[in-house]
Amino acid sequence: MGESLVRTSLYQSHISAGAKMVDFHGYELPIWYSSIQEEHMATRNSAGLFDVSHMGLFRFLGNGVRAWLSSVSTQEYMKFQPGRCGYTHFLDHGGNIIDDMIFAVSNEEEVLGVPNSTMVEVVMEWLSSNLPSDGSITIENLSKKTSIIALQGPNSGKILRTVLGDKNNVKRFRCQEIMENEKRISGWIQGTGYTGEQGVEIFVSNEDAPILWDDIISHQDVTPVGLGARDTLRLEKGYLLSGQDFLWPGLQDGKDALPVGFLSRTTSQTAVPFGLDLDHEFIGREALVKSMESDTVLWGMECLERGPSPRPGHRVMNGPGENSDIIGYVTSGGPSPSKGMTGIALGYLRNCEIGDEVWIQTSSRRRVRSEVKRPPFV
Repeated sequence: MGESLVRTSLYQSHISAGAKMVDFHGYELPIWYSSIQEEHMATRNSAGLFDVSHMGLFRFLGNGVRAWLSSVSTQEYMKFQPGRCGYTHFLDHGGNIIDDMIFAVSNEEEVLGVPNSTMVEVVMEWLSSNLPSDGSITIENLSKKTSIIALQGPNSGKILRTVLGDKNNVKRFRCQEIMENEKRISGWIQGTGYTGEQGVEIFVSNEDAPILWDDIISHQDVTPVGLGARDTLRLEKGYLLSGQDFLWPGLQDGKDALPVGFLSRTTSQTAVPFGLDLDHEFIGREALVKSMESDTVLWGMECLERGPSPRPGHRVMNGPGENSDIIGYVTSGGPSPSKGMTGIALGYLRNCEIGDEVWIQTSSRRRVRSEVKRPPFV
């Protein structure tokens, strides 16, 4: 593995736990510790601990910061009071998604945001180019000095209370500064995650991260979880993956055997049931509204028979025969540990409805009959 890869502050903790490390977009991160399936089910049934320090962290500051953020994204920040979190998309003027982001309103003049790891510089450049000319709003990139630890699963609240105390046990989509605790850990905590389970994401200094990680992982109900299970967990809930389920046209395209431009999508085409508020003006709104007439949107697919698992780039057909037509492509797919390793997928399909049968070309000689669904799968 190359010397140029970035290691998070928790690298040594991963090595000590026997993690299999991989290159993930320039970061050296664990793909698994034991197995994807075991870590996945541990998170669903108890609690999983994730190092997500490759994700970015922005601090937006200034008088009127929520109004400005509303003008450049699909969410209406003015509806979120301090102590609340939300989800949003940033669009270009053509309505195409640049990136998605979880945000947290700290106070009237401060909002924190978590851009995707591969998009930190792109989003920073885009937002900076749209800042008010009077200098009233500023953006700080705190990504390199911050570690992010996610504790997810039904037992996460119980474990969190033993580590950081009752005052830091925040509810879903609530947020706050980390309050006084026996470990003297400071930072930020919010009730968010990428698994669909109860849980929190904790933002601390790189120096404090190993202390917090080692304390949490010492609890018998906690399992360290790598990138592999993080992906299967989010797939079961139908959560989008930036660069895979959508890709801004300003970046390189044509990946995974998909037609060029196939991943250039608007918020309405992703069919995400949250993160869009049309009751305000924002960049890309007009194009987004027009895209609501599109006959192609993101659907879930669940395999009805055994066969190779669906993977990104697989064609989706409207029939099993040679004369059937391509109606879309898989953007995310794989076996679902929660459903006995049944194949599930996300993909943009044309003229489909819930309950339709489609056929996924999972290999050169095999099409797997599947049912169109609206995620989540579990």
